Amino acid sequence: MRVAIYPGSFDPITNGHLDIIERASKMCDKLIVSVIYNPNKNPLFTLEERKKLVEESVKNYPNVSVDCFSGLLIEYAKENEATAIIKGLRAISDFEYELQMALMNQKLCPSIETVFLMTSSEYSFLSSSLIKEVARFGGCIKGLVPEVVYKAVMNRF
Repeated sequence: MRVAIYPGSFDPITNGHLDIIERASKMCDKLIVSVIYNPNKNPLFTLEERKKLVEESVKNYPNVSVDCFSGLLIEYAKENEATAIIKGLRAISDFEYELQMALMNQKLCPSIETVFLMTSSEYSFLSSSLIKEVARFGGCIKGLVPEVVYKAVMNRF
């Protein structure tokens, strides 16, 4: 079974993330969307809230599951017997950072590949940070996030 990991903070999950999830789910037998706990970030939603929002957003993908983790991604990938790590790219600025991470992961475990997927052009501007900023100041985020996320974000602000 080919297992892939799609890691991220998903604070909150956006339609851009869902685009990557849909496309990545066709490339493997099992895709684990892994919500990262990062103590250096101050998220809008708790880890458990983010996990639930992601679960609700991906429930129509039968080979996609959702989990949480902290620590080294490559160790988590090995624990889950993954053969690939999926990373979404919006712009060249994403690539520089993600390339460094991919090369380090390759050094730590050469048997796990990093696969870069370019986001669809309609979502190339979209980020979780931008969603939060627009919502915080009363802007419309409808159509940029799943409906369940839209409601959760609007309730938070």
